[in-house]
Amino acid sequence: MSALARLMSINPSTVSRWEDGSSAPDTDALLRLAEQFSVRPEYFLRPFLDDGRPVFLRSLSSTLVRDLDYQRAQMRWLQEISSVVEHYVDFPSVDIPDVLAGASYRQLREEDLERIALDLRRHWRLGEGPCTDVVGLMERVGFVLGSIEMGTAKLDGLCSWSPIDGRPHVLLATDKMSFARRQMDAAHEMAHGILHRNVAPEELKHNLKFIETQAFRLASAFLLPSTTYPIEVRSPSLAGLVSLKERWRVSVKAQIKRLSDLEIIPGDFAAHLYKLYSAKGWSREEPLDRQWNPVEPRLLSDALHLIVEDGGRTKSDLLALEFTMSAGDIENLAGLPNGWFSRERADVVRLKPSETSGEARSEMGGSVLPFPWKSR
Repeated sequence: MSALARLMSINPSTVSRWEDGSSAPDTDALLRLAEQFSVRPEYFLRPFLDDGRPVFLRSLSSTLVRDLDYQRAQMRWLQEISSVVEHYVDFPSVDIPDVLAGASYRQLREEDLERIALDLRRHWRLGEGPCTDVVGLMERVGFVLGSIEMGTAKLDGLCSWSPIDGRPHVLLATDKMSFARRQMDAAHEMAHGILHRNVAPEELKHNLKFIETQAFRLASAFLLPSTTYPIEVRSPSLAGLVSLKERWRVSVKAQIKRLSDLEIIPGDFAAHLYKLYSAKGWSREEPLDRQWNPVEPRLLSDALHLIVEDGGRTKSDLLALEFTMSAGDIENLAGLPNGWFSRERADVVRLKPSETSGEARSEMGGSVLPFPWKSR
């Protein structure tokens, strides 16, 4: 607030009164405020929707407050972008089964989480083999995803159900990202959206460790089903797990934890594998990490392209009438290329065929031959 007051050449107490709601900026101050934050003045006048549901963030106790506030703000912006786009494009219906059936997440045992993982796979018709695109699956079943650089190694993703459109939204980190890590991060946030939708913010603070453990167990069980993955573990060595990583697209470290959770390897052997893992420097980068590019969310990007290309709205219309935030922030959260809003829409020019090219085409043209009906 002090920094903002200096930028606007006003008294810090004025900003403090704006913040606590005891006074409001006049028109001139509102315009200057919008300029400082790179938003439209309407940004400060729109209703602020909050139904009290928490944003699921890992490492709440060890992450700086300003980092947490920044990520929560980014999540609200993602939800606002999503709600605007939904006015023009029909998103996939939310197809998330009620796996709790009225029970509380606190009642779930480890075997329940294993069963839920298999039930989800059956419901979405995935079979019991590798799921090689968790991000794409989540978008198909109604999640809205974005990915941003979070600026801290302590945050890998966050999840929240939007009070605007009732959809689960997920933000994934691009910091130090690999395909296998993104798979697990996405599955982890998906687990929060499925298991912990109705958890209150205070309850999240008190039960964070238990809630996080549950989400990781469900994510692991979903990516590495108990009915098929263990059968393929012929050698629980680092070399064997690298080979399995190529097929299942799950990190070696997560596989060690999975084998320990399923009691396929004892705890002391898991500790031995973790030590070897660290000694090889795999905590920084595992084998095969560079073999696949991380999958990026596509739903919002494709929808915005469709809106503009279909003529529903121009890019300038979207910025001036629909969105209240800056073009750069929208591009970042929606997965659009930098400068997308400032690029003109390309015109498709049809070339008139010359006589020669026409003749050449007619000479090389083919005939369509109907197939005779096959008698039974």
